[in-house]
Amino acid sequence: MIGNYDEHWNFLKNIGFPQLKIHHSFNHFDFKKQSRRILVIGPMGSGKTEYSARVWRDSRVLGRKSPAIAENTLTGKADRRNVFFIRSSLDGKRFTDYPEDALAYRGGYERCGKRMAVIKNSFDLEELIAKNPECGTWIIDEATFYDERTAYVVKKESEEKGLVFIFPTLILNFRKDIFNSTARFLLDISTDVFQLTAYCEHEECMEDSFYTYRYYNIDGQECPALYFDPLIVIGGDREKSGSLEPNYCTRCDAHHYLPGKEYTYLILKPLGQRASAGDTGPLVDELFAIKDDIKKSALFRHFHRKYIDEVEDQEINMNAFLVEFIAEKALMYLYAEQNLITENLLLEISGNLELDISYIKNCLKDNGRVINV
Repeated sequence: MIGNYDEHWNFLKNIGFPQLKIHHSFNHFDFKKQSRRILVIGPMGSGKTEYSARVWRDSRVLGRKSPAIAENTLTGKADRRNVFFIRSSLDGKRFTDYPEDALAYRGGYERCGKRMAVIKNSFDLEELIAKNPECGTWIIDEATFYDERTAYVVKKESEEKGLVFIFPTLILNFRKDIFNSTARFLLDISTDVFQLTAYCEHEECMEDSFYTYRYYNIDGQECPALYFDPLIVIGGDREKSGSLEPNYCTRCDAHHYLPGKEYTYLILKPLGQRASAGDTGPLVDELFAIKDDIKKSALFRHFHRKYIDEVEDQEINMNAFLVEFIAEKALMYLYAEQNLITENLLLEISGNLELDISYIKNCLKDNGRVINV
């Protein structure tokens, strides 16, 4: 429409058209545009990987057309109709029932054949691009799990060779924070963003959800993950019970419970700072209370005041205390994310308090920190 929007609606109403909201449809992917870096963001279940599958299917359609159209999709040797899918290593646990070359998503999959690979880092990505110069579109699933150098490898290859990169990925973690520095750099270098949403998965809600929610299932009760829960917990795409592996769903603001954020910065981090300066006693006392009698801890007092005394209908946050390994998680947070305590101090406190060192070792390994035990 050209001109005044309201005038056009008045004209359409006068000739019998109802007033409707007009939305853009999901268009077929544009393989003509080069040097794009496309973020596809949204919570789990919003269709990020399915978006990738649609790009793959569109490329198969264009691949059957006349060679004459290649002038529209070719830059140098790279044809953007040739799509290469880089799968996250996590898919091996999430989609165990699918073929090895499957671009799998909730509801189906596409077979990618030889144009699929699992990489560990940005150096592997550079090697793949060099070995597949005919591929002009690269889909990097869960790109935030790779090193931050990935963003600048992508920018360089895109600008120099006209390659298109698509990143179906989480930008926010379960804490509703930017996932990591790689996520921030991807935001910096991207040219396009497609934002997807999902229904809030709370049983009494139909609002749009933007967030991934982490919780544990303890004896059938929903137990929200604490803010200082390990950032990455690798597990399968299935319902889990117990304290070792969390569950994930997508939630709106009202139903995304995140207990312990204020405690982390008001109390836990300052205790870590004191410990880093040599005064370990207060931190040890707090961790001992959490492990031995949590009602004596500052953590419990903070929760009771915030979620029982001050906020209505927030008792569900108290369920976080039903999950095991709280002291271990607090200690790992200070070591692996805040870098406030050394590995030696981590091991010393763990030994003195008889914390579960096997749990700590496995969690730290998932988060890229290996300790010598």
